[in-house]
Amino acid sequence: MAPTEGSQVDVDGRPLKRLGFLTIGLFDKDDPGPGHETTLRVVELGEQLGYDSAWVRHRHLQYGVASPVALLAAATQRTRRIELGTAVTPLGWENPLRLAEDWATVDILSHGRFNPGVSTGPPMHFDRVRDALYPDTADAEEFGYERVRRLLDHIAGEPVTGFHGTEGIESYSDRVQPHSPGLRQRMWYGGGSLRSARWAGENAMNLLTSSVVKAEESQQGSGSEDFAAIQLSHIRAFRAAHPAGEAARVSQGLVVIPTDSADSAQRGKYEEYAARRLPRTAQPQGPARLLFAPDLVGPSEWIAERLRAHAAFREVDEVAFALPFDFEQADYEQILTDISGRLGPALGWTATP
Repeated sequence: MAPTEGSQVDVDGRPLKRLGFLTIGLFDKDDPGPGHETTLRVVELGEQLGYDSAWVRHRHLQYGVASPVALLAAATQRTRRIELGTAVTPLGWENPLRLAEDWATVDILSHGRFNPGVSTGPPMHFDRVRDALYPDTADAEEFGYERVRRLLDHIAGEPVTGFHGTEGIESYSDRVQPHSPGLRQRMWYGGGSLRSARWAGENAMNLLTSSVVKAEESQQGSGSEDFAAIQLSHIRAFRAAHPAGEAARVSQGLVVIPTDSADSAQRGKYEEYAARRLPRTAQPQGPARLLFAPDLVGPSEWIAERLRAHAAFREVDEVAFALPFDFEQADYEQILTDISGRLGPALGWTATP
């Protein structure tokens, strides 16, 4: 939706304390190296611009980042301050014990800057990959909340075996190594339903919200579906169930594209991108009744007004704005620079030196 002259929303929101961004990472199938390098440079740019966090979206069997854990391990050695996260890792593709080892290693390398996010459910297009991924155990695999609980226990340092000690000249631990004590408190759950939000709260995780929610509670066909209201109900249900209550962390991940310093070609591209995606926001999509938020494209002050009027945004103080999937490096630099230099301050955020 583009701004109209004189449009204004006079609604105050709480100051934004933490500003982050999410990138999918793209590469050429015949030459993937430059794409990975570009993603790392985007993370480095985020640190230079004062962002609090950078997040990588997981992509399997696509031309995007398939292994955020490897990419972010590299990022730990090229940054010193910015927090690094996955938003999100689909846990159905992973062995929780092995993933706990990898994530603890990245957290150690980053000196406690890692923020892993997970989601549940079978791998996407499971029927296509089950024989390659779980050739002998596909029907026995559990892809729900119990898989996340196992991961949380491993990260927390719960025993995974009854033996520890010395065997010959080898020493063994009964819990995942390395162990990173603070990592359990930085575990995030990517949830878009009321049930998942409550579960994340009950299990003392942090909550990642995005530009898509399940409209399972709205009356089908009523035309009254409201993205912000649904997302707000998820945030409140999460905090009501969380031991930390109102202090429980929630990060919102809408798509915002400020145009303050964009040239005319970039503005045209951004507006066309948002217009192409707008029809899916009109009503819930598919059997799961997924409801999408419109992308916000325009000057930073206009975007800030819309965000302050967003019922769910008013209850969060940290965000991880999602970068569009298929833009050019120059576009990402312009968008990130405008968000940190104009939009963030308009929302009350101060860059970290």
